[in-house]
Formats: sequence, C-alpha cells, structure tokens
Amino acid sequence: MNYRKHLKNPIITEESDQRKGLPLPPMQKPYPEDAKLIDLVSPEDFKIGDVSLLKAIKNRVSCRKYSNESLTLEELSFLLWATQGVKELAREGRITLRTVPSGGAMHPFETYLLINRVDNITPSLYRYLAIEHKLLPITTEAKDLPEEINEICNKQTFVGKSAVVFIWSARPYRTEWRYGEDSLKDILMSVGHICQNLYLACEAINSGTCAIVAYQQDKLNEFIGVDGDNEISLYVAPVGKL
Repeated sequence: MNYRKHLKNPIITEESDQRKGLPLPPMQKPYPEDAKLIDLVSPEDFKIGDVSLLKAIKNRVSCRKYSNESLTLEELSFLLWATQGVKELAREGRITLRTVPSGGAMHPFETYLLINRVDNITPSLYRYLAIEHKLLPITTEAKDLPEEINEICNKQTFVGKSAVVFIWSARPYRTEWRYGEDSLKDILMSVGHICQNLYLACEAINSGTCAIVAYQQDKLNEFIGVDGDNEISLYVAPVGKL
C-alpha cells in the first residue's frame, strides 16, 4: 500500500534549506500591525488547572456532549497556553520553546478558534498569537459559523454546539526548512502532541474535547482562510463544559 511509505524515514536526496544557508522562516504567521488584539490571562496568573497528571490521564476520554455553560476567559487562556504556549524565546528570538514538543523546535502550527461561548468574547472566528499570548479577530460575521463547521465536519452536529472549536493548521515550510523531505512524519506526530495536551488540560477544568479528522479538506481550509498548500488545516477539536 503506497501510503505506508509515509510511515518510513525517506532516503534524503536533497539538502535542506537550512543547510543551503537560506533564512529561517518566521515562527508565527504575520498579522496587520494595526490589528486590535484581545488580551488573554497570563500563565503566571492562572488559578485553575491544578489537577494531578495521574487523574487527568485516567479520566481522559473523547466527549461529544457539552452543556450550554460558557468557558471563562481564564479557561480559554489556559487551554491555549497548554497546547501552544510559548515558554521561552531562544536563539536571539528566532526559535520558540513551547509547552509541546516539535522537531527542531520548528512548531509549524497555527491555532484558529471558532468561539461560541466564552465570557466577554464576541462569538466569531479568531487566531491565537502564541508569542504575544493574545487573540487576533479574523471575522466579525459569526451568524452561521456553528452550522457551517457542522457541515464541514460531515454533519457531526456536536461540533458546532461546543463552547469553542479548536482548528489547527500547519505551515509546512517551517519544518521543511530544516528537515526537507523528512518533514511529514514530524508534522503529523507533533499535532498529535498538541491535541493530547488539550485533552489533559480539559480534564483539569471540568471540560471535554473530541479530536476530529473527518472533515472536508477544501471547505475547512476556506473556513479559516488558508490556501491549502502553504498552510493546510489538519485537525479539529471542539471543547465544551460537561
């Protein structure tokens, strides 16, 4: 079966762009300088999430039923930090060390959020700026977004009923710059690390999630406004209170 080749390390036939001396790509997708960003609760100020790792692992399960309760801004901030939070800038600010592993600390991911119910946040589509630990509004038109995400996820209606839908995309060149032909496995494994952190973080705030890869690719790319080549949607995870 041809797809099995993607599970194997390839024989490298070309030098990576890093070895060619090409510049390191930016660690975060650019955004307008005049964008009005939304502050999140700083990790230093978290008063939630203090649950034993043993308990979180034992209780971890995919949840498809959520209450109508909203997440607090602190809870959303906690989930974002747990999944893509920047702990340190390294190599003169060119590399980020985060709360999840990624080959070579390339971290080729962006986090998009369909927010339905978060205290003091207008329902809409947002992008998480991990370096700044802030939210970037993408659109103010939220009227039909829950129904649209349900359709994109093959009519799995629990998705749009969640408080927040996490959508992760990959910008492959961040990893390709360093690892070239050997990038695919790292990207796919790394996004799994991110989602597992979301599962465990949800356990710490009486919430649940369900990882989803059953979606319509082109429509999900369009939903978050990416081209499907230089940036590709990869993973969906609705989150709600139990």
